[in-house]
Amino acid sequence: MKFFMFSMLALSFLGVSCNKEEKKSKELYPEEVVDPNDPKVIIEQGKELFNSNKAACYTCHLPDKKVIGPSIQEIAKIYQEKNGDMFAFLRQKAEPIVDPAQYDVMKANFAIIKTFSDEEVKSLELYIKSHLK
Repeated sequence: MKFFMFSMLALSFLGVSCNKEEKKSKELYPEEVVDPNDPKVIIEQGKELFNSNKAACYTCHLPDKKVIGPSIQEIAKIYQEKNGDMFAFLRQKAEPIVDPAQYDVMKANFAIIKTFSDEEVKSLELYIKSHLK
């Protein structure tokens, strides 16, 4: 019986030890290395921000349908056609070109967007542009 208890204790110790080594190995050598400059990563960050309560863009803009504001596809299309600077617009350094009549409705959101880092604004811009068809 003592041998059995000792064996079980030894095995459990080895199991814990192996798990720690495996975890340490994954920390040192992650299976997937994510490049923060990869456009796919930036677009995904923009999507998360767009759909978050922090930005709340999703409350007025849907991917393919006008709700309160124009669809994301429409915004991307117009900015491409008119060679617009979406980043400058989101930073309030350019005039609205998509739906100027709705600009006053969006003004309230600029207080929130003003707190975003340039990287966050760039990620929103790339996410919107990713909807070009």
